[in-house]
Amino acid sequence: MIQDDDIEKCFKELQWINDTDLRNKVVKVWKEAANRGKWETLDDVPFTLLFEGSGLLTDHTKRIVNLAKSVFDTRDEDLNQDYLIAGALLHDVGKLMEYELMEDGSVVKSEFGKQKRHPVSGSELAKEFGLPDEVVHIIYAHSKEGDNLQRSSESIIVHHCDFIDFEIKKSLV
Repeated sequence: MIQDDDIEKCFKELQWINDTDLRNKVVKVWKEAANRGKWETLDDVPFTLLFEGSGLLTDHTKRIVNLAKSVFDTRDEDLNQDYLIAGALLHDVGKLMEYELMEDGSVVKSEFGKQKRHPVSGSELAKEFGLPDEVVHIIYAHSKEGDNLQRSSESIIVHHCDFIDFEIKKSLV
């Protein structure tokens, strides 16, 4: 079973969240998603099932957090760094429940994942763990589910960083 320190070691970017309570909740959401998805290690979770060779979800997540932080650092607007980093760290956490590891080592869409896509399940889990609505919004709106919503500034950043990474990764395989 994945523990808090496994998540903390994996995501050094957690330290960019100044609010200790929020940082701890981000860790708890990752841990619970891994538990519900029955993942024994985060190293088994792929970034996407849409194409072969996508790499690890954790590596994708770190790239998104770093891209989002770079955008934050270049902007003059009053953006909330804690919400941005928490949302970037959690944007794909629902994939831990959307995917499942089979006995043969392959990863497929789970029965749960056939009912709810990761932006929905991830945002619901974040809400369940008491994350701020602004972070829940970033998770929910980062993908096509947010196309008809008014995205927050922080959500716009995560949305575009996510698709930049997806398109680059897809073009290189």
